[in-house]
Amino acid sequence: MKITVNGEPHEVAAGRDDPVVDVLRDGLGLTGTKAVCRTGVCGACTIAVDGTPQAACLLPAAAVEGRALTTAEGLDHPVQRAFAAHDGLQCGYCTPGFVVEAAAFVDAWRAGHGDVEPPREEIAAALAGHLCRCGAYGRIYEAVAAACRGEHDDGEVTPARVEAMEKITGRARYTTDVRLDGMLEGVIIRSARAHARVTSVEVDGSPVVDLLPEDRIVRYAGQPIAAVAAATRGEAEAIAASARIGYEPFPAAFGDGPDAPPVYDERSRKNAPSSSEGMTLPASWDGNVRGPFSGASKRGRKAAELIDAARRRGDPLLVTGTFSTAVQVHTPLEPHACLARWDERGDLHLHLSTQTVAIAAEQAARRWKLDPGRVQVVAEHVGGGFGAKSGITVEAVAAVELARACGAPVRVVFSRAEELTDAGSWPGSTTNIALLAGRDGELAALAMDVRSRGGVAVGGMSAALARFVYGTAPRRLRDYDVVTNEPPGTPFRGPGAPPMLWALEQAVDEMAHRLDVDPIVLRRRWDGNPKRHALYERALALPVWRDRPRSGSQTGRFRRGVGVAMASWIYAITPATQVELEVVGDVVVARTATQDIGTGVRSVIAGVLQEELGLPAERIQVEIGRSSAPPGPPALGSRSTTSVAPAARDAARRLLAQGLKPGTEVVGKRRRDRGGYVTPFPMNGMALGRGFSGAVHVTEVEVDTRFGTIRPLSVWGGITAGRIYAEKPARNQCEGGIIQGIGYALYEERLIDPVTGTVLTSNLEDYRIPGIGDVPEITLHFHQEGWDHVNGGGVGLGEVSTVGVAASVANAVYNATGWRPRDLPIRPDRVLEGLSP
Repeated sequence: MKITVNGEPHEVAAGRDDPVVDVLRDGLGLTGTKAVCRTGVCGACTIAVDGTPQAACLLPAAAVEGRALTTAEGLDHPVQRAFAAHDGLQCGYCTPGFVVEAAAFVDAWRAGHGDVEPPREEIAAALAGHLCRCGAYGRIYEAVAAACRGEHDDGEVTPARVEAMEKITGRARYTTDVRLDGMLEGVIIRSARAHARVTSVEVDGSPVVDLLPEDRIVRYAGQPIAAVAAATRGEAEAIAASARIGYEPFPAAFGDGPDAPPVYDERSRKNAPSSSEGMTLPASWDGNVRGPFSGASKRGRKAAELIDAARRRGDPLLVTGTFSTAVQVHTPLEPHACLARWDERGDLHLHLSTQTVAIAAEQAARRWKLDPGRVQVVAEHVGGGFGAKSGITVEAVAAVELARACGAPVRVVFSRAEELTDAGSWPGSTTNIALLAGRDGELAALAMDVRSRGGVAVGGMSAALARFVYGTAPRRLRDYDVVTNEPPGTPFRGPGAPPMLWALEQAVDEMAHRLDVDPIVLRRRWDGNPKRHALYERALALPVWRDRPRSGSQTGRFRRGVGVAMASWIYAITPATQVELEVVGDVVVARTATQDIGTGVRSVIAGVLQEELGLPAERIQVEIGRSSAPPGPPALGSRSTTSVAPAARDAARRLLAQGLKPGTEVVGKRRRDRGGYVTPFPMNGMALGRGFSGAVHVTEVEVDTRFGTIRPLSVWGGITAGRIYAEKPARNQCEGGIIQGIGYALYEERLIDPVTGTVLTSNLEDYRIPGIGDVPEITLHFHQEGWDHVNGGGVGLGEVSTVGVAASVANAVYNATGWRPRDLPIRPDRVLEGLSP
């Protein structure tokens, strides 16, 4: 078959029905065209066909024969330079598709309107078929508008992040893009039952790798059973589909009723996976319920006594309620993927989409009984993670074992259905809260019971996080895990905090109304964090806050409301972090075993070195994503920047002391903070520093009372996290956090078949994440004072920017309607039911 791609004729061996995305990727190696959803929903595979953008995953090869195709690799367009200058990307996995679509829109707009900026609505309509899980939409708006104004026609641009042009042109290589000679494709066989013992596995046509636990019991539909491999993914899928699996079925538990069948017995409980980065709090079991853990309580008995007395006397200053949250799925656009190869020496090489290159290498060495130096993990670019890609997960196990069994490299890449079923989700929850104020308006007591539903995983710690907010009043805090036959929960951005703040910040809002006090003023009174006080002062002065309507006062179909919520997050670091500098010619090369999932850590390191060494950008090179480099932090828990930046500064100063001579090498280390750590020694490589980052979000919404829809109009986000090392990537990350918070509030909800336990929301049509048209106007303010005790003066941003957003949306809905949402997401049916007489 003959096709023309990027101006070059090609003859490809492709079937007429083969999707064009596969022809480009597998036949021509043009991996800028990404295969994400394969249903035409996400836009990541967009190419131009005779100048018209189309989804390559839906195009059969026969439809493009004799036509001219253009991919991101073949573009040289002002919109690409605009994306680089305005930071219209984060992880970059969706970026080539956005760029192809945006280029066509910019050309058409300028042809019809000249160099005039289009309305925001026009840009949103043009890019409506594209998804960015990182939430870089605000920067994308800016980039497209600038390109329409003709600002980037001259070819000169200063990228906002180091790797921008690689991602924008499709040259960046992710794990899903790596191919090796003789490589096979692996596929995982998954359980069709929610609870059963597997009695037999029969497969024809491939070596079989066993992925079952020791007791041979599967505990959720979709659990890995085995893995197979073949020359192509299609062949491997056919082998997997024909596998014959024998089951001894058991009753399954999908609720927490007293008659629910047991998920674990006493022996197998100890192997339950963790939903909280392995830091599972100790607690006892009662059937399928684990808990309570109440060790975070503060004068818990006193809190219970005060609340019980207030309840008996009908105290109006006792606010109580039950709040629930749905399961939220990480669904990074680059799926979980691993390419494994054993070399002739018996060393193990992994290309792995991971947030933890160093940890993955350590775990692989232990699992396969190798010296650490004989395992190499590479993650050059990572297409998002959000907490789901940590350590050696099942795709890596399957790839490694298949590679050994087949004697060839094997790649295992999750399908989108697998990604939405068994690759990472934040547990749902039910929270009972009681909040008591005294006659003086001060916080008197707090009680919070949180029942986390993480499927077969345990580790809920939402209530425990309420110890660290709003002063020192007595509080009884109890965490429970309700174990069911559903896929395991995993850490998500700010593990535990969103469910806690969803309940607490609405209760505080209700208390402000009962006290007839401005909700921001009440928070300022109760909140002992002086850094957040600066944010409250700014929020109080916002016109959108000053001019908000009185709660519940509006009538008519469309009602506008404004709500506020605060947030807090721990200051975490990886104390063992090192950055190595080597002078190669006239270039300083920096190396550390960390990885960039879209947060801009390359730019942080490069920025520190430019500042300290006084060198231009072209004389700094940053190499990350390899486990063989000096120890670096995982991209988890808002600790990348605060770990690598001081180490890079230390290395730069050592290099200056020795002179910038070719061949010079130094290693910089992260020094201990003034004031020390809260934890006397690292746990799982992480230590806690003194102090909490903080945020205040003021959100404006419009509620359509006829259809029950909620449209976010604007969000003001105030962040107190100290020094901002890379301004544009920092703003981008925080805006993305806000957008994920909006998704949590309004759209995202994993659904399970209540009979079979099968995940029903297994594609990006049924599991909805925010698109560009869902994004409000976002304004950010960084308060950078108050972190002088921290080495480098700044802490992480990723968690604190998102965890309180959903509560601010709910408080805005209450302000608009007088109805308080209790359940996430705030679906239209729930709005209409809440507003019905």
